[in-house]
Amino acid sequence: MKRQKARSLLGIEGMEPKEITALLKLAGRMNPAKRSNTLRGKTVVLLFYENSTRTRSSFELAAKALGATTVLITAAASSIEKGESLIDTGYTVRSLGADAIVMRHPSSGAHWLLAEHLDIPIINAGDGMHEHPSQGLLDALTILQAKKSLKGLKVAIIGDLYHSRVARSNAHLLPKFGAKVMFCGPPDFCPDEMAQIGPGIEVTHDLDKALSGADVVMSLRVQKERLAGRQLSVDEYIAHYQITREKLALAKKDAILMHPGPIMRGMELTNDVADGNQSRILNQVSNGVKVRMAILQSLLSKN
Repeated sequence: MKRQKARSLLGIEGMEPKEITALLKLAGRMNPAKRSNTLRGKTVVLLFYENSTRTRSSFELAAKALGATTVLITAAASSIEKGESLIDTGYTVRSLGADAIVMRHPSSGAHWLLAEHLDIPIINAGDGMHEHPSQGLLDALTILQAKKSLKGLKVAIIGDLYHSRVARSNAHLLPKFGAKVMFCGPPDFCPDEMAQIGPGIEVTHDLDKALSGADVVMSLRVQKERLAGRQLSVDEYIAHYQITREKLALAKKDAILMHPGPIMRGMELTNDVADGNQSRILNQVSNGVKVRMAILQSLLSKN
């Protein structure tokens, strides 16, 4: 017998603006310090095939703030390491009493596959090089707290765009509300084809052009090992793409600085920029719990 599919959060691309707006409004009302029993009796399983600190912890804190019970399953400490398939793992977790699964997986599209087979919500906490929808939502909330509206904003996203699921979720979300997104990085990390992700996206390899007049500057993590064997060295990346106080001054005076973390200080950002008055990096962290509370409540609450 085919079970009825539950609502899930698989990606930003297919979401309507009204759905996103509703989630952001709900997140704005969330107070992680004030415990509730909204999801009392519910069990949220954190199924992580990749390491994570911020995302996993904030989903756990969000679930507990709503009164739910959480269970963590990692690939290294389960039957997954013995070769169990994703679908069989999903069936097992569901049979054990999971009411929702928050999953991070190295394969793009893994969440869609699981959602086709299970009758509980599947929440994408990052899939391969595809999307990271809850990060895109918390980024939007952070911007709205500073700018009130996304319409007409210039958002410069700097770094390793090619491997970034954060960049893709932001690229799908922000233009839905009238923002213009400019990707910037070395050609290997920011190919021109990335402009085809959606409307309202432009690609440049010139940092000054990207930062000039920007309302929001978002730096992305650049893993040093991914520079190995490429034409660009670590020192060259720093020289051409590191965001310094002088470079940030090219943006608007009231521009905000963001980073999904973890920060590679001295690589993507200088310390004075990361810790400066324009930084909203810690706001992103705290907003992550609020947004994930909103996601869990909207998918699991009968109300």
